[in-house]
Amino acid sequence: MSLTDLPILGMLRNKMQWHQARQGLLAENVANADMPHFRPRDLAEINRGSGPSGLAAPQASVVGGDGLARTNAGHIGLASADGPNADPKRFKGFEVRPSGNGVNLEEEMMKAGENQSDYQMVASLYQKSLDALKIAVGKR
Repeated sequence: MSLTDLPILGMLRNKMQWHQARQGLLAENVANADMPHFRPRDLAEINRGSGPSGLAAPQASVVGGDGLARTNAGHIGLASADGPNADPKRFKGFEVRPSGNGVNLEEEMMKAGENQSDYQMVASLYQKSLDALKIAVGKR
């Protein structure tokens, strides 16, 4: 087992990949700010409870009004703006221009800045964790 296979490093890598994907969507929103009928998109973070072992515990959430239970984050839900991965606060409150475009540049730039600072924090934690492991095995 290599040092980079530790669960904490895997979680930090996943978080960095999530922030990279979100930055791509936010950049796409800004790039399409003048396209008619374009609606902004964003990734919703799936918050899961943490069990005693530190691993995420599965949670059931109701999808739609038909009573279908989503017991795992990997399950496919209904595709809609209020689906299982949609963040309702991200889809409400933006203005739609007469052309049908719903991109608010100020809001998108605020999200991009917040996302960048969160990514930098996670990357720093990853680097500090690697440094601590190197010290522990005497490589530094």
